[in-house]
Amino acid sequence: MTDMAKDFPTAAPQTPRLDFNTPALQRRRRRRAFEDRLARWYVSIGGLAVLGAITLIFFYLAQVVLPMFQGAELNVHGEPQRPAWLADQGEALLLAVEEQNQVAMRLDTHGQVRFFEANGEKRLLGQAALPIPEGAEILSLGRDQPGSNRLVLGLSNGQALVVGHSYRVTYPDNRKTITPSIDYPYGEAPIQLDPQGRPLQEVAMNVGNDGLLLAGSTGNQVLALELSREENLLSGETTLSERRLELPQLAEPVKALLIDPRQLWLYVINGRSTADVFDLRQQTLNGRYKLLADPQAEVTEVAALLGGISLMIGDSTGGIQQWFMARGEAGPELKNIRGFQLNGSPIVQILPEERRKGFIALDAAGNLGVFHSTAHRTLLIEPVAGAAAQAALSPRADRLLVESAGRLQGFELDNPHPEISWSALWSKVWYESYDEPKYIWQSTSANSDFEPKLSLSPLTFGTLKAAFYAMLLAAPMAICAAIYTAYFMAPAMRSKVKPVIELMEALPTVILGFFAGLFLAPYVEAHLPGIFSLLLLTPLGILAAAYGWSRLPESIRLRVPDGWEAALLIPVILAVGALALGMSGHLENWFFGGDMRLWLSNDLGIPFDQRNALVVGLAMGFAVIPNIYSIAEDAVFSVPKSLTLGSLALGATPWQTLTRVVILTASPGIFSALMIGLGRAVGETMIVLMATGNTPIMDINIFEGLRTLAANVAVEMPESEVGSSHYRVLFLAALVLLSFTFIMNTAAEMIRTRLRKKYASL
Repeated sequence: MTDMAKDFPTAAPQTPRLDFNTPALQRRRRRRAFEDRLARWYVSIGGLAVLGAITLIFFYLAQVVLPMFQGAELNVHGEPQRPAWLADQGEALLLAVEEQNQVAMRLDTHGQVRFFEANGEKRLLGQAALPIPEGAEILSLGRDQPGSNRLVLGLSNGQALVVGHSYRVTYPDNRKTITPSIDYPYGEAPIQLDPQGRPLQEVAMNVGNDGLLLAGSTGNQVLALELSREENLLSGETTLSERRLELPQLAEPVKALLIDPRQLWLYVINGRSTADVFDLRQQTLNGRYKLLADPQAEVTEVAALLGGISLMIGDSTGGIQQWFMARGEAGPELKNIRGFQLNGSPIVQILPEERRKGFIALDAAGNLGVFHSTAHRTLLIEPVAGAAAQAALSPRADRLLVESAGRLQGFELDNPHPEISWSALWSKVWYESYDEPKYIWQSTSANSDFEPKLSLSPLTFGTLKAAFYAMLLAAPMAICAAIYTAYFMAPAMRSKVKPVIELMEALPTVILGFFAGLFLAPYVEAHLPGIFSLLLLTPLGILAAAYGWSRLPESIRLRVPDGWEAALLIPVILAVGALALGMSGHLENWFFGGDMRLWLSNDLGIPFDQRNALVVGLAMGFAVIPNIYSIAEDAVFSVPKSLTLGSLALGATPWQTLTRVVILTASPGIFSALMIGLGRAVGETMIVLMATGNTPIMDINIFEGLRTLAANVAVEMPESEVGSSHYRVLFLAALVLLSFTFIMNTAAEMIRTRLRKKYASL
């Protein structure tokens, strides 16, 4: 027994087992599970909320933008009226509606002017008889440029009567009252335009800074008369001086006359479709132009758009062509810019808007068309009458009055954004007085005849240009710095370098923009050779320093701890920078005649602006570097050490391990860093706002300025009228920026996912 006890000793006492199901541990597990679920729901709800907010922003921008692309709408205003005073009257020469849409005017062939209510029953408010000489008749009518209430009547005795109609607004007893009247700015006595007393078949007029210019035609003879008004400073008496212009006789009868508002050109439409343009200063024929390509078609109506530069030519086939003077090979030429089509019936009337470059056309079949010239847009085609005899468009272009078959009918026109079209926003547009189609952004002007130029192409180009030059500087520096910091640098040095670079991201961009605009831009201009020398010599200096370091004895090289070699480059970079900038003036004198900016402009023909893309690239690249560096460095540092050590154990050098293992594994993170940096550069506002000059031009030249979408919204949004076309186009710019960022990020995520799957096996 004793021996057996020795062979089989008794078991040692067992340690008590821990109880993992105590109430305290159960409560802890329940609390932890609750916290996990809460965190999961919190993150999920937060992510969905962000996506929902972005979606709402997108739909809000779209809701503001979409009304721009809707067409015009025409609604009948009241019932057709046949007022008693309209019976047995002469044919209407002119209909007009004043700005408040309350009073209308009708001028007939007998020289009777009647003012009546524009709304309701069209009650007669007043009438007047023009001082037409006895035995004379009204044969023709010409109007001053759109927006003016002056007109000229051509009489059968060779005389011309200049008439104006005005509407005075008063508030007796706090009630608005509009009092219409007829005035004669050059006297009630008609002006003898033709000394021989021949009938004036066509007349035209223009009141400019130099006085009144009248033109008339008697068959194929064109007459022109200048009237200058002079006032005696002592007596206050006003005298008119006349000067007749000698113009050559034409081969065919004249159909229409129009005078350029600057009194430079006289347009004479004659024959079936010929336009003769006379230089009024030289009193010579500038050229003869064929207006219609179809030999069977003929011109039926001619009108000038707002500003008097563009001529709208209506023909017998329902087409409308826009012409204006533009620079040609041999000087100014009348050029066909664009065309519109109403219907197949002849155009009988063209009504230009008084505040925009739009117009309304009526054809012989009673069809009405609403068009805009610059946008090359047909907004509406709709029948309004059986045969429209005469029509009037209100100054605000929101009311139309049509007389047809002895009845007066009013229409309400809703056409808020005619100047917007996809072609006007993204294609080249041939603007008035330009020699060719161009991309232009110019939303405002001091001139009321201004033609809005709302092309988003130069703004989009400027956005990409600024981002390109910023990334050209930031991407190589940030990626290389991230790789070196994460892979080669000593941990102690990395712990100091990385926080300093990431701290750069906290610097406000407005400070960077302020610094770039006020200091960096003039400094770069004054030290151009030094800046380019610095960009070239810095990498060469680093390579030379590295080569020299590698040739030193090992006893010297081993004194520097592994991973601290980068500190040796600090004095190298400072020395290279001091050398390059110090030699700037000498280089400028040796190679560029003392001024590199003038050398670029005069010898190479490269324009130079002080605030240019080079300054933007330097300033915005400095702002983008921390974003790219931080994400890329984390991606490289996160590569498992087992991959690095395994590659080194298999005999690969550190450089081979970096290029064939580390960078490939970290490529999804590096690509994400580049995309985030690019998104930051695209959306940057303050730097480009203060350092570019904000010139919306399309030029890849690094020495030219630019304007970005974000900067344009920041600059012009406070000045835009809420609900206007300008306001909505700025929202469209924001929508384009949002869409571009969304598409870019989506594509980046797809590429990042493919890279992750491709290199996941490493």
